[in-house]
Amino acid sequence: MLGLPELQARLAVALLREDAREIVGAVASDGLSPAARVAVYRNHVFASLTDALAATYPVVCRLVDRRFFGFAADRFIRSHPPTGPCLFEYGGGFPEFLAGFPPCAGHPYLADVARLEWTMNVALHAEDARAMEPARLGEVRPENVGRLVFRVDPSAAWLRSPWSVDRIWRTNQPGADFGAIVDLTTGPVRLEIRRRDDHVTLRALEPADFALRAALGAGASFEAAADAATAEDPGFDLAASLRTLLEEGLLTGFSLHPQEGGPPS
Repeated sequence: MLGLPELQARLAVALLREDAREIVGAVASDGLSPAARVAVYRNHVFASLTDALAATYPVVCRLVDRRFFGFAADRFIRSHPPTGPCLFEYGGGFPEFLAGFPPCAGHPYLADVARLEWTMNVALHAEDARAMEPARLGEVRPENVGRLVFRVDPSAAWLRSPWSVDRIWRTNQPGADFGAIVDLTTGPVRLEIRRRDDHVTLRALEPADFALRAALGAGASFEAAADAATAEDPGFDLAASLRTLLEEGLLTGFSLHPQEGGPPS
């Protein structure tokens, strides 16, 4: 009698490597041979996971057509099986897989389109968070403003690409002009992705604004984020930008970066 962990391991081998020899003894025969029953289950698993990937990456699927997408998904599933029960959480490694998948070498923008779609998927399912009250900044002494480390809306993310992935994405939405030509040379693009009122939005940002927001989102102090922004644009208005971040409800709280050798505040 196989224990559950060993049974699961053997089933995984039977599904992913199409080798059912070590599992057929544990499969009951009921009108089909054990190997045939495993094959039916394998087909169901691969079809379900391919459909889940297509739901997360519809633009990638449309760009390469469903047959090629199914081929790529098959190879991805075999090397990256699910590690959790929620299908909407599956496929985070697909963009990197496409970046290194030889048949996609002629479409260098494809991985970044996939990165955009995955980021939008994460934004859609991110936890809700309440925006901080701007008056809370009054608690901060002026000499500590540079040490501020803001918490940001969990649905917000920032993506930079050398390709016009936002235009590719919009051109491939239902009802859009699929025949429209996207000039891939108009990049790079710097995008903010965020869920607002249950809808995921994306918008292009100017380099300095992108640098500030992306740095804050990565956990940098306000001083470090400001340095990144002013490196892009020495005339960047930090005070106005901070007001905008508060007005947009992007900031949800803050702490103070620890002084050298001291505890966090």
